[in-house]
Amino acid sequence: MSKFDRIAIFLSVVEENGFAAAARKRGLSTAAVSRQITTLESELGTQLLHRTTRHVSLTEIGEKYY
Repeated sequence: MSKFDRIAIFLSVVEENGFAAAARKRGLSTAAVSRQITTLESELGTQLLHRTTRHVSLTEIGEKYY
């Protein structure tokens, strides 16, 4: 996937409030969404999302990027 695809996935995760909902919306597996977010964060050199088992929220940098 391209960086633009990863950005679109990031937007979906934020707007859908989670990896699973974003995955369903985009027709991908939750693991694929997670990998793409991890790759995007690596490319940017920063963490965009706080992740817990029950909740996803934006970091301060993630808010600015969004």
